[in-house]
Amino acid sequence: MRVYLGSDHAGYDLKEHLVHWLTEHGHEPVDCGPHAFDPADDYPPYCLRAAERTAADHGALGIVIGGSGNGEAIAANKVEGVRCALAWSEETARLGREHNDANVLSIGARMHSTDEATSFVAVFLSTPYSGEERHSRRIAMLADYETNGTLPPLPGAEG
Repeated sequence: MRVYLGSDHAGYDLKEHLVHWLTEHGHEPVDCGPHAFDPADDYPPYCLRAAERTAADHGALGIVIGGSGNGEAIAANKVEGVRCALAWSEETARLGREHNDANVLSIGARMHSTDEATSFVAVFLSTPYSGEERHSRRIAMLADYETNGTLPPLPGAEG
């Protein structure tokens, strides 16, 4: 599977580790940067590129990495067609895929050991979307809002 990665300085070492781990596990990592450690860099240039490339490549997944993963998730979710889940456990990584059909995973490199973060990625990549109607309905509501600003109707409300 093709996996696009982007980070900032706080996520740089974990990104480098994951590029090698993904290759060793038969995936095709695409490193969207940074390509050298810079303690003053910003995450948007790299995370937005990883998210854009993921959204444009049907069937691919993405990973964005920073100190907490929060800003990176926010950045990725600005890209149309991206559903980025912030993982803090294997369960949140699994549910991001299974319930939300997330196509990008965000990880806080300062929040987890390398082994923990790698396990989140392994679970994320191996978990399929459930396709359950309730989840598909919710994703469709968000997609409608994302593309044309249509708010979902309130339950029991007319118009």
